[in-house]
Amino acid sequence: MRFENIKIINVNTSYDDRGDIVHCNEFNFIKKKIKRFYQITNNNINFVRAWHGHKKEEKFLFVLKGAFKICAVKINNWKNPSKKLSVKEFVVDANSPKILNIPGGYAHGTQNLKAGSKLLVFSTFSLQQSINDDYRFKSDLWYNWNIKFR
Repeated sequence: MRFENIKIINVNTSYDDRGDIVHCNEFNFIKKKIKRFYQITNNNINFVRAWHGHKKEEKFLFVLKGAFKICAVKINNWKNPSKKLSVKEFVVDANSPKILNIPGGYAHGTQNLKAGSKLLVFSTFSLQQSINDDYRFKSDLWYNWNIKFR
């Protein structure tokens, strides 16, 4: 399975004697047609939110604090997807900032890897539009979210 539509947008950090600034001057909210945003903070470490998909809605995920594992799967059939779909895994850490773009046609899931992690999500659909393009699947359908400690 190819994941050529998923994009990583680089984010920069600038430092001086006053502190630091995290910025992404190339991320154009108007061009991307961003209509809303929300922040996710889980109460427990390693908490899984999966799978959530949209046929058309596009998401841009930015880790504000901590780290998240973010997985995505291209859906082949929205009513009865194959259990054998390939999963693309990303680990995104606030110390190496980037924006992960999940296009329409995918389901994604997240797992916070550090306590206090915060994820900011930008969406191209209004809440009402999103409700009408919302698909949920069981968290263990395509991926084992368990963390193996060494």
